[in-house]
Amino acid sequence: MNDLDLLLDDGPLIAVNKPAGIPTQSPTPPSLDHSVREWIRQETGKPGQVYLGIPHRLDRPVSGVVTFARNSKCAARLAEQFAERQVKKTYWGLLEGVLPQKRGMLVDRLRKNPLSKKTEIVDDEDELEGTQEARLLYRILETFSEHESGPRTLVEIELITGRMHQIRIQFGSRGFPVVGDTLYGSQTQLEPLDRNDDGSRPIFLHARELKLQHPIRYDEL
Repeated sequence: MNDLDLLLDDGPLIAVNKPAGIPTQSPTPPSLDHSVREWIRQETGKPGQVYLGIPHRLDRPVSGVVTFARNSKCAARLAEQFAERQVKKTYWGLLEGVLPQKRGMLVDRLRKNPLSKKTEIVDDEDELEGTQEARLLYRILETFSEHESGPRTLVEIELITGRMHQIRIQFGSRGFPVVGDTLYGSQTQLEPLDRNDDGSRPIFLHARELKLQHPIRYDEL
């Protein structure tokens, strides 16, 4: 992994720009949490184990801002903000096709499929048990109708809920998959970032911004 793209180092709170193609957390490197722990070791000069709280994650092929905590109290406070939907999460995504409306809300009932490791949309009212509501807002930033690989739409997305693969399935199921996301219908397969690892293929989805409260001072960041 390349040098850490540090966005914020403020007391117990760390924010990092995660590259596409690596996991947020993994028992073995390369992963973002291993890189952050190594950065803390170098900054503090302390050998041995480094505590790192991980209150949220991004999918492996997705890039963008991820926050970490240096102690358990702050990790719990951050995790509570995410659980209570107090964190505003804004994404940018490049979609295949051109959306018919400049802005809108997508609402679905989602269910994880443990066999395929995918998320499914459930429409049948008799099968809603075990599903979760998924809501997001979007607005078009730009359209590319003459793109050489077909029309594209750049959208800004505000997640109201945070479900597994939510953005990917909600747009993909409507015929506008995230570019590169072959799991949910994209016709474009991007090159692996690591030529020896097909699992590192990126998709055009980026966690652009998080708005949250500092876990100690409680001011907005």
